Amino acid sequence: MRHAALAVVLESDYGLKAGLARTLDAGSFAVDAAPPLAEPPGVPGRGAAPPLVPHLAIRQRSVRTPEGRAALIHALAHIELNAIDLAADAVWRFAGMPDDFYRDWARVAAEEALHFCLLRDHLATLGHDYGDFPAHSGLWDMARRTRHDVLARMALVPRTLEARGLDASPAVRQKLLAAGDADGAAIIDIILRDEIGHVAIGNRWYRWLCAQRGLDPVAAYAPLAAAHGAPRLRGPFNLEARRAAGFDQEELTLLDQP
Repeated sequence: MRHAALAVVLESDYGLKAGLARTLDAGSFAVDAAPPLAEPPGVPGRGAAPPLVPHLAIRQRSVRTPEGRAALIHALAHIELNAIDLAADAVWRFAGMPDDFYRDWARVAAEEALHFCLLRDHLATLGHDYGDFPAHSGLWDMARRTRHDVLARMALVPRTLEARGLDASPAVRQKLLAAGDADGAAIIDIILRDEIGHVAIGNRWYRWLCAQRGLDPVAAYAPLAAAHGAPRLRGPFNLEARRAAGFDQEELTLLDQP
């Protein structure tokens, strides 16, 4: 499974990447108990498009125009493509974890691939394909910063970056509905449902790792966030989704503090 996950990360054809990711959860792979695998060049695999630019260089467009709606769907597809690689990277990169860790993240990779395919198909109905718009260059940065520590990865990818997606989903869904895009809004519903589970998996393994290292999960988070340059969390927060994903009341209360 870990070798197959590395193949997902290295694949540069986006359709093939999604297809390979969806097979990770098929049950045909044994969990590979091999020691750490050497990282080859080309991680993650990317095609010539879309052009990757700094976040501030992304042009903001009104979702009430067809072009603006397509740009929003494209941005969401880009997030989901990176999410495929982040989940598959957790499978191949970190040796010595329990078998369920690899099975959990293989399932996440497969679900992220489904999200990418749904968004790409919807983008086609708007006359575009993935790669037609510039995309944010920073989404893989946290994977690089946390590549040497599985605890930091669990703290700062599912519990931080993906949890921000839980917060953003209601506003994105409302924008699409206001623009008359009911099909796009329905895809957001699917993504939110699955992402609650993904963040819950991150919470599960973060707390397991904290227990293994004798750390308090709440107290350990802030130093990890500071050490790896995690983005500052800003509201509004989707507290209902965060509770469903396993954040406890102490963690939710801390969200409103500097």
